[in-house]
This record gives sequence, structure tokens and C-alpha cells, in this order.
Amino acid sequence: MNHELSENLTQKISQVVELLTQSLNTYEQNLVLANSLGAEDMVLADLLARYFPNIPQFVLDTGRLPEETLSLLAKMSEHYPQANIEVYYPQASAVEAYVRDHGINGFYQAQSLRKACCSVRKLEPLKRALTGRRAWITGLRREQSVTRDAVAVSEWDAANGLQKLNPLADWTLKEVWAYIHHFEVPYNALHDQHYPSIGCAPCTRAISVGEDVRAGRWWWENPEARECGLHSSSAIPVRQTS
Repeated sequence: MNHELSENLTQKISQVVELLTQSLNTYEQNLVLANSLGAEDMVLADLLARYFPNIPQFVLDTGRLPEETLSLLAKMSEHYPQANIEVYYPQASAVEAYVRDHGINGFYQAQSLRKACCSVRKLEPLKRALTGRRAWITGLRREQSVTRDAVAVSEWDAANGLQKLNPLADWTLKEVWAYIHHFEVPYNALHDQHYPSIGCAPCTRAISVGEDVRAGRWWWENPEARECGLHSSSAIPVRQTS
């Protein structure tokens, strides 16, 4: 059943389309969507399918994703046959070295080991996925956590050396789901089991009512440090037009 969209959300959708239209011209179509297969990224994937089927997407398969996430990836390819989706995997030798030195679940032992695991399974594949790109698109929202409350719609990503576009920066969680329900967008089944933010299986849990939406990610760590490094806090909120 389709749900009616509010006037405000309709306007926000138009703003996203306008931003991506301008970005296609600015970056000569050399931009890509980083699709984590979360609710926000599925909204963006649906918008690309509707308005920008030529913008490619990539997914980072860390080797430890939940089965529900992998099932969504398969379903997405069927639902959006026009989508250009590439999957990147970590280097097998790097994973083997990490497991040999720290154990399969060494990331529970110290934040440094958790970040080292993220580096092997996420950051290195990300570097490959972004090679040669001038801009990348993400589903970051300011409302998601204390580490993201300053996210800009367009910012220079100094860590990766390219522009970063966050079209949903000012969207609320309610608006994300209103879009998904209205357009019948496929989504991760774990969302229905109180998993608002989904990463690797051993680093993700369900949350309780009232908890921060990212409370289920690396829950054993300080909230101010719960990022994997994909989204550096050193981003500068300006738009690069060169």
C-alpha cells in the first residue's frame, strides 16, 4: 500500500534530484553511490533508478555481512535491473594476516584492533572503489549520531581526495521510511527486527526503544568513536566546483 508523501518530503526529493543533476554536470558524470544497503542508501538507489540510471553504485562486501544484507543485494539486482552495481571485496591476504595475528574476532579486544579490521575489510576496498572518481554519494544523515551531526550536503573529503555528496543530510528517519513505503523500495529484513543501522554481523545488534539509531554499532565502544573510518570527520563543508 502506498503512503502519501508530505509536501515537505516532496520538496526534499526535488532538492536531491536537483543536487544530483548539478553534480552530474559539475563532475562530468564521474561520480558514484556508495551503497551500504541500509535504508538511506536504498532511498538513493531508488532515486538513481528513477532519474539517474547511469550513475554507478558500489557495495563493500566485507566477508562478514549478515545473510539478510546479502539477500537484499541479490534482490536489488532483480528489482533494479538497470542499475550498475559493482561489489568490492577485501584482499584475501590481508584478511588472512589479520585473523592469523589477532583471531577471527580480535576486534572485540581493543578499539585499535576493531579499526584495523575495518581498515582491512572496508577502507582498502573503498580506496579501490573510489579510484579515478571525482565525487561520491552517501546516505549520511545528521540525525544518525553524534559523530554525524555536522554533515553537510556537499563537502570536500580530504581523506579520499574528492567531493562527498550527502543528499539526505537533513532528512529525518521518518522521512526515509515514508519514501521507502510510498515507493515500495526493497529494504533489509533486519530493519524489521529493530536494526536501524546495519554493518558486519558481529558488530551489529538490535536496539531498544529510545536508543540512538547507531547504538547497535560497536556497542561496546564510546559513542563518540563509533565510526569505521569510511566517513572521516575531517571533511570540509564546502562544494568544490573545479
